[in-house]
Amino acid sequence: MDNKTLAEFGELLNQQLESLLQEVGKTVSEMTEENPNFPDPTDRASLESDRNFELRIRDRERMLINKIRQALERIKDGSFGYCETCEEDIGTERLRARPVTTLCIDCKTEQERQEKIG
Repeated sequence: MDNKTLAEFGELLNQQLESLLQEVGKTVSEMTEENPNFPDPTDRASLESDRNFELRIRDRERMLINKIRQALERIKDGSFGYCETCEEDIGTERLRARPVTTLCIDCKTEQERQEKIG
């Protein structure tokens, strides 16, 4: 992969990272605001349910943030774009669809097949 393409992926990953970090900041500030005191237990339960859902989303985003940081490290060390299993080129089409991927489509398909069996 040429330097121009690597730079494009670096820019894309940095934009995604910045966007996710902004969302995390908004969630933290919203959850640290004063909690309303609901006299109705149903309203309170609804608020708690919404917060739990928000936290699950943020947990998934936290994992994605880690994957983005790892992908940025792979760009720096020169291993970005290569499958960690077979060491073949992943392909720019797949990387554009999922820039944090570490497996080529063949190895990912095999991994998913093994997961179904096991």
